Amino acid sequence: MAAEITNSQIAELLCVESESAKHHVQRAMRKAARAAHLWTEEAAEIVAAKRSVTELSGVGPFLEKLILKWIERPPKEIVEPEIRRDFFTWTQAQKILAAQPDWKKDVRGDLQMHTEWSDGTGTVRDMAMAAIERGYQYIAITDHAKKLKIAGGINEEELQTQGEEIQAVNKELAAQKKSFRVLRSIELNLDLSGIGDMESQALEKLDVVLGAFHLSLRKTDDQTARYLGALNNPHLNILGHPRGRIYNFRLGLQADWPRIFETAAQKDKAIEIDSYPDRQDSNLNLLKLARKAGCRISIGTDAHHPPQLQFIDFGLAAALAAKIPKERILNFMSRKELLAWAKRKP
Repeated sequence: MAAEITNSQIAELLCVESESAKHHVQRAMRKAARAAHLWTEEAAEIVAAKRSVTELSGVGPFLEKLILKWIERPPKEIVEPEIRRDFFTWTQAQKILAAQPDWKKDVRGDLQMHTEWSDGTGTVRDMAMAAIERGYQYIAITDHAKKLKIAGGINEEELQTQGEEIQAVNKELAAQKKSFRVLRSIELNLDLSGIGDMESQALEKLDVVLGAFHLSLRKTDDQTARYLGALNNPHLNILGHPRGRIYNFRLGLQADWPRIFETAAQKDKAIEIDSYPDRQDSNLNLLKLARKAGCRISIGTDAHHPPQLQFIDFGLAAALAAKIPKERILNFMSRKELLAWAKRKP
């Protein structure tokens, strides 16, 4: 049996099959399609080893029959529509990273994550301890800002109180002779003109500021103006998950990307790779344009729980596949270098 079909292709076949399935089966297929991006082994290799694919997350006996059929007789053509195209699976990311092991070894921090202050489940300390286990020097806590109420966005007063908690965690780590530090940050909710939803005085106290659009993400006309507005925001350091795409749910926005990346390079702002498996935004095509423009890249997991810090591998793999130079990626900076860059005004 030839192991020709990949987990990515199985995910696509599950999505296609779900389109004609009954509601409860449809949900199971779509859930398994998303889970396929995190399977740590190729399903075809599991079958070749005479094991059951029900070992894989989201796969029960019914879906196993379908997957076995596809593995034994792969369809001649599997074409992913744009809404599901250009998403790495875990196994693909590991293969890319295996060719350059220093990328995982040298990464120094994660620049987007959420805690129980907004829509995460871990505390600041929980996220810090998980990052220390990964050998990081720093993380940035980027809980949602106040106008994104659906995600539990925090206001200026809460941001200040969170800052006191971060200071206490850092003091505890310093007493333990650990060089690791938690950085104060936020995920600004940008409006259509690129203005954020927090007062300037609050933002000036932060170490680094990330902002992203969460409004009108299904527009199909050119959205270049909103991005240029965001890059002109003097407080913004990192433009988060720029397209706003989500696997099999939302295509994301269209814009004059070369112009946006050239503007980011001129203003020395960073474009984010959101490494959350369902986002993977910026994707490979955008990253190649960003590399050509010479702008900086920031990698964040968008983790909402400590174990999700492992998602950094998706962002690292994407940057490596796009041939982004290490010196253009914030996450390879020392903490001192990162803080100096974030406070520099263009």
